Amino acid sequence: MTVDARKETRGFQTEAKQLLHLMIHSLYSNKEIFLRELVSNASDAADKLRFEAVSNSDLYEGDADLKIRISFDKEAKTLTISDNGIGMSREEVIENLGTIAKSGTAQFMQKLTGDQKKDSQLIGQFGVGFYSAFIVADRVVVTTRRAGLPADQAVRWECTGEAEFTVESVEKAERGMTVELHLKDDALEFADHWRLRSIIKKYSDHIAIPVVMQKQTPVGDTEKVELEDEVINTATALWTRSRSDVTDEEYKEFYKHISHDYAEPLSWSHNRVEGNLDYTSLLYIPAQAPFDLYNRDASRGLKLYVQRTFIMDDAEQFLPLYLRFIKGVVDSNDLSLNVSREILQKDPNIDAMRSALTKRVLDMLSKMAKSEPENYTTFWKEFGQVIKEGPAEDFSNREKIAKLLRFASTHTDTAEQNQSLEDYVARMKDGQEKIYYIAAENFNTAKSSPHLEVFRKKGIEVLLLSDRVDEWLMSHLQEFEGKNFQDVGKGELDLGKLDSDEEKQAQEKVAEQLKPLLERVKSALGENVSDVRITHRLTDSPACVVVGQFDLGAQMRRILEAAGQKVPESKPIFELNPEHPLVKKLEAEANDSRFSDLTHVLFDQANLAEGAQLQDPAAYVQRLNKLLLELSH
Repeated sequence: MTVDARKETRGFQTEAKQLLHLMIHSLYSNKEIFLRELVSNASDAADKLRFEAVSNSDLYEGDADLKIRISFDKEAKTLTISDNGIGMSREEVIENLGTIAKSGTAQFMQKLTGDQKKDSQLIGQFGVGFYSAFIVADRVVVTTRRAGLPADQAVRWECTGEAEFTVESVEKAERGMTVELHLKDDALEFADHWRLRSIIKKYSDHIAIPVVMQKQTPVGDTEKVELEDEVINTATALWTRSRSDVTDEEYKEFYKHISHDYAEPLSWSHNRVEGNLDYTSLLYIPAQAPFDLYNRDASRGLKLYVQRTFIMDDAEQFLPLYLRFIKGVVDSNDLSLNVSREILQKDPNIDAMRSALTKRVLDMLSKMAKSEPENYTTFWKEFGQVIKEGPAEDFSNREKIAKLLRFASTHTDTAEQNQSLEDYVARMKDGQEKIYYIAAENFNTAKSSPHLEVFRKKGIEVLLLSDRVDEWLMSHLQEFEGKNFQDVGKGELDLGKLDSDEEKQAQEKVAEQLKPLLERVKSALGENVSDVRITHRLTDSPACVVVGQFDLGAQMRRILEAAGQKVPESKPIFELNPEHPLVKKLEAEANDSRFSDLTHVLFDQANLAEGAQLQDPAAYVQRLNKLLLELSH
């Protein structure tokens, strides 16, 4: 066959040009990370070959000895990283090396901080690690052939870091990929055996296949030398080693390898399980959230190996969705090498592993919360809202998850979510039977809600909920340690033993006395309310609106409406504070027109205090101005 020597010149899109410019001109503070990224890519290529070769051993082409080779030529100013992994076809080269935005360039650009050291570490997390080569090289040449394709269907990709790159067909006898870097004059330190060796040991010692370099060995007493291959890394899958043989630094570097995260993990757990199931797991809790954390459809899950053979990235079957931020590896001896995502969904062993791995993660978090509170605070700020999805998704672990939850509360009156339910229960008043909370659109609205007035007066703590997920969370978390939750903005307020018998009798007497007022107010508001009643939850405000006990809360209603969903009609209950001067004035008002205006103003103000939007703001302003004018005369 003849070689198709088509040579194309193609252009990068705008975001790719910006990224390349950034690589070349800005990210110089930690140049050596380029080698970590390229070695990591080569390791991934080997994993992918192993996976595809499970069903097609011909892809090995008679060479199953996978390795990564690094060489340099100081005089030519070149550094070469080669692998005999899966390689790429012409189409894959164009797709993966020519379309950078496919890997998250836009999000990468948005995350840049201006701190060169941090920004240079970001590149792997967003799948653009290959382009870190341009930190040290002014020209990069990639020669690659996909396993299984003939030698004359290899491809050469070349780029100088400008707006264009070229692709042409060439011959390549060996499968895999070779990346040749033409080093800049200020990067010649990387054409040095000991410098390269130290970087590999630092970043890539955990790579499961050999990383090989040539070294010169003297021959006897002569001046002759011979070149020998030297394996630089440990070349053993880290999770297969004993925990006592793995250092903290090795664990941290392995985390960066599998997660492409520049920050060190907060914690990890490395375990071997033997018995009915035989598997090893290495799980990590990250220190920062990935850019796509709240995209529930994004790729997630653990790296799956079967008998040390890579099977798939993002095996989501091993952990529930609310733990989608967990990174790590699971290596099973019980699954088939031909396992697929569909088979994983039906295998009862997977359910048992999922249950055990979920429990392990929750135990890791519980331990962190108790023994490393500062780390747990960091974790909660990054992942707290995702953990709040847990009670709805994982009934069997609801109590464990509940102990991990953190909230703002009137105990501190700050927006910091640092109060646990266990702490709340420990502080409950004598006779208090419920855990009280209020849900609002934001923290300030929750903190300033008139519903809290009687609780502040009596010194009863209330949880202040303002995350979008909170009301949904509470609909699935009815009780904690035998204490039911009560939304103070829903239904009738019953403080149980926290109100004395004398207080309850006085409240009933006042409600009976003011029945005529309540009927008059209800008539004035008409279809705007479902009921009007006297309240004893207020001490400073004249009135408030309350949601029916079984109706959607205002926060949940707004979320569903914003999502375009139809929600059932419901009307609020209007409650009046009989001790407030404005309510007393309302009771004494004989003029029906002025009574109606004052009633509507109090109703609208009560809605505003809840963070609601008025149905007719102009009418509210007109009524308020009218009343102000009457007062001024």
